[in-house]
Amino acid sequence: MNKEQEYLLREVERALERVITDSDRPKELYEPIKYGLSMGGKRLRPVLALLAYRLFAPQGDLAIPLRAAVALEVFHNFTLLHDDLMDDAPMRRGQPTVYRKWDANTAILSGDAMMIVAYRELATLPAELLKPVLEEFNAMALGVCEGQQYDMDFEHRRDVSVDEYMSMIHYKTSCLIASSMKIGALIAGATTEQCERIYKVGDALGLAFQLMDDYLDIWGTASFGKRKGGDILEEKKTWLLIKALELASREGTLALSEALALKDEEAKIAEVTKYYEAKGLDKQLLGLVSHYSAQAVSLLEGLNINEVCAEVLKGIIISLTAREL
Repeated sequence: MNKEQEYLLREVERALERVITDSDRPKELYEPIKYGLSMGGKRLRPVLALLAYRLFAPQGDLAIPLRAAVALEVFHNFTLLHDDLMDDAPMRRGQPTVYRKWDANTAILSGDAMMIVAYRELATLPAELLKPVLEEFNAMALGVCEGQQYDMDFEHRRDVSVDEYMSMIHYKTSCLIASSMKIGALIAGATTEQCERIYKVGDALGLAFQLMDDYLDIWGTASFGKRKGGDILEEKKTWLLIKALELASREGTLALSEALALKDEEAKIAEVTKYYEAKGLDKQLLGLVSHYSAQAVSLLEGLNINEVCAEVLKGIIISLTAREL
């Protein structure tokens, strides 16, 4: 992490601290919010929003874009509270999830309050920025809900296509990253063309980021923070499983079905992983990650932007899509 990124991260943490300490009663509502926001994480979305702002306004004051950055981070963490509840997830970032530490009703209500806090932060933007920023934020927020619904629908389907999966992760994951960057550019006064271009940078980055998560679930190191093979045990419709199911269907073989039917968890993970590797799906997936990562970097070329911040952004793109294996 370079100095510019460290500086922006410190500013985000300072601004979030204000949000966390603004309210404390009733504590049963606000303690879970503080807990969720203090669990760490990369603060990727607010940092990218500020970095996008810096691309087009290198000498600009961060006070205004910080309000939007905070709103984006609070919104992101709101989605995690509800997502953990829907997934019945016991842990996040190595700590108990809000609904496990408290209960389901608390996770719902505190999550709702976080959504309102996000809008409260956006409402402090100057009048001339409020409409375009809210339009982008609302489109993104609805898209995240649509992506979550698609993901839930996929649990009950065996015939999910790769195209459907890529569309789902666009809505569920990458559109928040893309909109964070676009909102930063909007506040900086970037042109319509520049805003759309920076959105595409974020979208490509988000797709690469999620596909890398799919890869690391199986071939990542223990430091990645999740049980290796968790997606296999859940039979979660990732790019890998969807491609494998397509191959098995075309070939008319039973090897994958037999592996997925295994009751022993370690054996199931080992056999499904072996199938993926035998079909070269691990290498194909890394190739796709590289494709979207390169696309994100390429889209930055030709933009009339601050080159120092552009290099910082390129470094973030590379680091996020080449995480430790």
